[in-house]
Amino acid sequence: MQRRMQNFCGSAREWYRDNVLANVPQTDSEKVEFLHANDYGDQSDYYDGGQNGQFANYQNYGGTQGGEQEANGFANANGSYAAAKFGEYEEFGDPHGGGGASSHRISEWQAGWNVTNAIQGMFVVSFPYTVLKGGYWAIISMVFFAWICCHTGKILVYCLYEPNLDGVPVRVRNSYMDIATAVWGPRWGGAVVTAAQLIELLMTCILYIVLCGDLMEGSFPDAAIGANGWMFLCAIILLSCAFLRNLQSVSFLSFWCTVAHIIINMIILTYCLSQIGSWHWGAVKLEIDIYSFPIALGVVVFSYTSQIFLPTLEGNMSKPQRFNEMLDWSHLAAAIFKALFAYIGFLTWGYETQEEITNNLPTQGFKATVNLILVVKALLSYPLPFFAATETVENCLFRGKPETPFPSWRNMDGTAKKWGLGVKMGLVVVTLIMAVVIPHFTTLMGFIGNFTGTMLSFIWPCYFHMRLKWDTLEVCQESF
Repeated sequence: MQRRMQNFCGSAREWYRDNVLANVPQTDSEKVEFLHANDYGDQSDYYDGGQNGQFANYQNYGGTQGGEQEANGFANANGSYAAAKFGEYEEFGDPHGGGGASSHRISEWQAGWNVTNAIQGMFVVSFPYTVLKGGYWAIISMVFFAWICCHTGKILVYCLYEPNLDGVPVRVRNSYMDIATAVWGPRWGGAVVTAAQLIELLMTCILYIVLCGDLMEGSFPDAAIGANGWMFLCAIILLSCAFLRNLQSVSFLSFWCTVAHIIINMIILTYCLSQIGSWHWGAVKLEIDIYSFPIALGVVVFSYTSQIFLPTLEGNMSKPQRFNEMLDWSHLAAAIFKALFAYIGFLTWGYETQEEITNNLPTQGFKATVNLILVVKALLSYPLPFFAATETVENCLFRGKPETPFPSWRNMDGTAKKWGLGVKMGLVVVTLIMAVVIPHFTTLMGFIGNFTGTMLSFIWPCYFHMRLKWDTLEVCQESF
């Protein structure tokens, strides 16, 4: 009996070696072929040449640890091929079982809705006010910063990739933090960028709550509750954001946010055009108010800060080779609309333009209608930065010991544990408390734009790109 058991075990080991281990990909090229063969992306989108920043549809090659680049999707030697996605937990299954990685992917249109949500946002209601402070220079800055932010977004995502042994660009980093870690090291790189990201994201969430309170108070000035009470009621609704699981859900909300954005701005533009006979054509000036224009410029900069979302969006796209095209049309549309809206809005009210243009509307009923739609838009805008903030917190603190200080807040199926939901709801409460403490909408928005927005959108992407890709840059790219 013992001899038969030994023979059986020996045969089982030989079968496992010949049929299982032989199929485990060893090199980078074999791993890429495995992803491609298991329905991970479009077969027709293999590699687009990489000359114009186009990349193949291969994701989930994780960050750097101790100077080594490791393919997170192939960290398991037992053939289970688990790939942890930023914000999701996706299982590729065994080599013969295909996998479900594509089930939570988003299209370029869904990615575009998220980018549009980020760069159009609620802040457009303050753009006519920037023209009051900066004149034609404010309008020019809206187009200029759209072009700059589109470029820095592309080079930031380009930093996520490195060529493998065959020269094929492969995603070796997952996030903005991974890029900073590769440049500045694991001790300071991740900490600095993560702090800036959290400030930017949480302040954006705070701004949405502040705006909801201001708009509701302006709509119902005689109500028994003030702005703080309206903020509290809106925060109760926003507690449901703790249950968001993936970017598909966020993209759905961003789509309806874009619909609300179009409706509200068409209403305002229609009213402005109806007043064309009384436009203040001579009010737009070339001079700059040196004391107040920096705040106005910060509002413009802050409105284009989508870089913190881009690595996650590109990593979740079903066809990431279309990322650049998506970024081009979304920023072009934003630049054209913002410049026209700001110019027409300021021409309508001239020097009487207020910080939030809705306060200039003629009747209380008209103002209340517009403000209520804006509140709905603000509530639909909140989930995107909140989702990114919770993912950043999870990535730093809640991925499980010993990698992070605290255990993972997710169950095996990717859903949040009860105490994890409590932590997420606690973040909503934190944004509410900060909204009550910091009630000045435009000033806060301009401060954030001039500080964290400038670093995250302009300086760091260019610096990281030069550090990581200097040997591959042409002279014109180095100069730019």
